Amino acid sequence: MKVVNLKRGPILVLSASALLICFILFSFSRSTQETTAIRDVRIRSIKDERGSDDRVEFPGQTEKKEERRTEKVREEKKEELKKVEKISQRKEEGGRGEGDDIAKKREFVKEMMLHAWYGYRNYTWGYNEIRPSSKSPNNQAIFGGSKMAATIIDAADTLWMMGLKDEYKQARDFIYANFSISNAEGTLSVFETNIRFVGGLLALRALTGEEFYTEKAREVAEALLPAFNTPSGISYSNIDMRTKVASNYGWANGGSSILSEFGSIHLEFTYLSHLTGKNIWVNKVRKIRETLDKSDKIEGGLYSNYMNPKTGRAAGMTHVSLGALGDSFYEYLIKSWIQTSFKDDQAKKMYWDASDAIQRKMIYTSKSGLRFAAELKGGRPDKKMGHLACFCVGMFALEAKYEKNETRKEQVMQLAEDLGHTCHESYVRSESRIGPEMFYFNDQDDATSKRSEHGYILRPEVIEGFFYLWRITGKEKYRDWVWDAISSINKHCRVEGGFTGLQNVYNPNQGRDDVQQSFFLAETLKYAYLTFTPTSEISLDEWVFNTEAHPFPILKGEVKGTD
Repeated sequence: MKVVNLKRGPILVLSASALLICFILFSFSRSTQETTAIRDVRIRSIKDERGSDDRVEFPGQTEKKEERRTEKVREEKKEELKKVEKISQRKEEGGRGEGDDIAKKREFVKEMMLHAWYGYRNYTWGYNEIRPSSKSPNNQAIFGGSKMAATIIDAADTLWMMGLKDEYKQARDFIYANFSISNAEGTLSVFETNIRFVGGLLALRALTGEEFYTEKAREVAEALLPAFNTPSGISYSNIDMRTKVASNYGWANGGSSILSEFGSIHLEFTYLSHLTGKNIWVNKVRKIRETLDKSDKIEGGLYSNYMNPKTGRAAGMTHVSLGALGDSFYEYLIKSWIQTSFKDDQAKKMYWDASDAIQRKMIYTSKSGLRFAAELKGGRPDKKMGHLACFCVGMFALEAKYEKNETRKEQVMQLAEDLGHTCHESYVRSESRIGPEMFYFNDQDDATSKRSEHGYILRPEVIEGFFYLWRITGKEKYRDWVWDAISSINKHCRVEGGFTGLQNVYNPNQGRDDVQQSFFLAETLKYAYLTFTPTSEISLDEWVFNTEAHPFPILKGEVKGTD
């Protein structure tokens, strides 16, 4: 704690009246400071399932006593007050203003973040994730070890954006002192490690300017390099960190590489090359892009979910999806073009060709009038759409934002809004008002038809789509949809130790999965929060989000470094 030294001059005369005035002023100051302190603590209080307002003491905090209010803290509170006053008075372009209601919703999401963070912080610090009901560590095989601190890496930039200084410092100090990819001793997913760890660390470098994040990201990316040692450049899915041997999943069409995985590395490796001045990273993803650009296209612009890393060709029966296995590859095409200030012409052409093919062959309208993005299996439509596929709402909205042809611009934006409406319907038609993992469209009705796909695992894609629609159209209903979704998640998924997924969104009383996914803090809460901030905060004109919602700055052009 910083101690403030007060300079004292010689006192020649002090009357009884002056003494009384000093005493009154001192008492008033103390009272004001204590009120501020109480507000500060209550912001960080976590209500349990019974709605208790009791104060919760967190690790690393000490009991605040008489001397707790220093000059430094007072100045910080003054700055925070100025920001709140500025936001409350600010009017956004196009009539997008902010009032008390929006500020309250923003604070509501921030409190959800604190609850999720301190559940993890209190019970499983340093582990990957928390099982919030049992208050025990959760580990997935994708992380390469049980103590890779996935939640800390994934959540840190969200904490920073929300202005949660104490909590961000907890994350920052842990990463600085304790995080190392050398701690991984098992098999890790190249895709998940890239989007969560490399992406999270690079976003922190971009937001804070602290250079040590670049070095941490470089170390992780170097550990992934064995996966790229293939004739086509298409990377393998996994690396055994003990042997450094890369491999694919046996279930993936006979050991194929997966489009959404090797196709979702471009943004991170491009930005890493930009920061380090070394082309080794960007060259890896450019080789993948070249292989795909030269490959045979499906319907003139689509790609198989499974690719042979040796030949660079589609493997087995072609399967095309905007959901699992394909999704973020298409997202990264348009975002790579944006990332380079619209200089990456190859990415632009590949994306627009893909978008044309998607609109021709994959967009259908249900009996009740809902438009949806089907999957293609062997050229035939599989009329289902998953929660994951709802990301494409934001992708098409971005396309419309930059489309020059006014007719096409209107058509694509209408598609984005129609698909957003379908994703919203998947939420509001369930008892919990949260959407399922998968929803089907048949001749009789629009409904899920497989019990195993009725769950919700804290996914962000629907809220992500609404965020983009709000930012790009300015229509208030999309903020309303985000509020409805996040309120429902808070109602049904919140437990004492954090947030957990549901087994059945149509009957939320059937149980929970007891996992707080790291992406809930990285994506779901971040997109919800940014929906209720001024559009200038992490502006879409200045930043591009990776598929884990970690933001990178839009560069001034394509990366040019040394080999």
